[in-house]
Amino acid sequence: MRMNRTEQLDALVSTKEFDICVIGGGATGLGIAVDAASRGYRTALFEKYDFAKGTSSRSTKLVHGGVRYLQQGNIKLVMEALKERGLLKKNAPHLVKNQSFVIPNYKWWEHPFYGVGLKVYDWMAGSLGLGPSEFLSLEETLALAPTLDPEGLRGGILYHDGQFDDARLAVHLAMTAADLGTVILNYCGVEGLIKEKNKVCGVMVHDSLHDKQYIVRAKAVINATGVFTDSILKMDDSEAEPIVAPSQGIHLVFDKEFLPSDTAIMIPKTDDGRVLFAVPWHNKIIVGTTDTPVSKTPIEPLAQVEEIEFVMHHITRYLTKDPERKDIRSIFAGLRPLIKGNSKITASLSRDHHISVSESEMITVAGGKWTTYRKMAEDVVDIAIHKAGLPIKACTTDELCIHGYREKVDYTKPLYYYGSDEDGIHALEKKDPGLKALIHPRLPFIKAEIIWAVQHEMCQTVEDALSRRTRALLLDAKAAIESAPVVAAIMARGLNKEKDWEQEQVNAFNITAKHYLPSVNQITQTVN
Repeated sequence: MRMNRTEQLDALVSTKEFDICVIGGGATGLGIAVDAASRGYRTALFEKYDFAKGTSSRSTKLVHGGVRYLQQGNIKLVMEALKERGLLKKNAPHLVKNQSFVIPNYKWWEHPFYGVGLKVYDWMAGSLGLGPSEFLSLEETLALAPTLDPEGLRGGILYHDGQFDDARLAVHLAMTAADLGTVILNYCGVEGLIKEKNKVCGVMVHDSLHDKQYIVRAKAVINATGVFTDSILKMDDSEAEPIVAPSQGIHLVFDKEFLPSDTAIMIPKTDDGRVLFAVPWHNKIIVGTTDTPVSKTPIEPLAQVEEIEFVMHHITRYLTKDPERKDIRSIFAGLRPLIKGNSKITASLSRDHHISVSESEMITVAGGKWTTYRKMAEDVVDIAIHKAGLPIKACTTDELCIHGYREKVDYTKPLYYYGSDEDGIHALEKKDPGLKALIHPRLPFIKAEIIWAVQHEMCQTVEDALSRRTRALLLDAKAAIESAPVVAAIMARGLNKEKDWEQEQVNAFNITAKHYLPSVNQITQTVN
């Protein structure tokens, strides 16, 4: 089935009952939909906003085993994540690539300490490893990361992990689910649960784009809503205890001049115990992240002044050219759905996933991380099969190619992350050469990508287009704001919308996008 919203709504109406209904269109929910549909179960997924609107589009863009978790002694999580990293690289080579990292060593003990730890990391990855770690001399370290501060530098360690575009993977998982027959809808929020004899047997869905209600029956209902998990638990049982301890992490985006290399930097220990990354991504540098416990879970979390200062303070310790606030191109914040524990420090809480079944037999999954989304989905679907009495079918996603799969990928090509869909975008350009034009001179995205997103990727708003179908908002917030009228006009033609819609979309996008600008972010937080 195509990922066309009108066709998906028609399929929703024509299906009397689903085997599995998934609430939440982030990494976990999309993974569950792909797993369930690939086993042949009639599956539906509902997302209140857009796919990956929340946490799943705001990561550090790494598919990794977790060097930090190795330090903490969480061997099980690291082993699982390294295996999943390898499977994801194999099943989505157009989306996941090998990224080399340097850990700079400024103290005598760091060379042997981190070197031995990373050799263990290599060994744990086994045949799914991306490359062996290496001890580097001072000269070799500076050759790979020429803007590292050389004063006191003794050498470094080189190791390998995976890098990806998180929102693009989410979109391709949604397309994979649709390819497999899933009824999948964004801007459809679950506003209530249907129960018979105190057992959940469906959901009440509100399509916010058309202001229409749907009653959807299902044999199993799965809550996969990340940081919003507790609100669905309360919908099921008003007395339900919260299980999520949200933590905020922010990232700052700079031009590549601050790290003019294809090699990332990993700083193994900051003042709050987290690691800090400076990672090349779409010809920019992403620096992060923080770990700040928060009590609220807004759909658009804002970076706090203290968090911005924290990242700036740490990255300037390691670079010869210190970035200033005026050099920040974008600031984005995301919330982690950590599982509640005894610790008051969220940096020490587990990223292991947690699955529970309520008295009404609603299944809830929380925690985890992007890298392990496939394994989380497998575990949840196995439980759903048992609880709903579905015919038992084995999981096949460890060998399932994700939509757009292309074996040989040239990562230097501007549209490489579309995989086989790149051919469709070129076909649009061939029909109308004007679509080869950039949406903005400082952004790498072309008009044909916006048309493609509207026609094939269920792109409904200017924010969908500039934040998740392209990554304009995260790469350069000011340029994204300036490109919004162009994008709105392209989308209006594709969606048959009037001029008023264009202006409404531009206004709505500007309200959201201004918080990605450093000056506005600082003012907002100071006032609050």
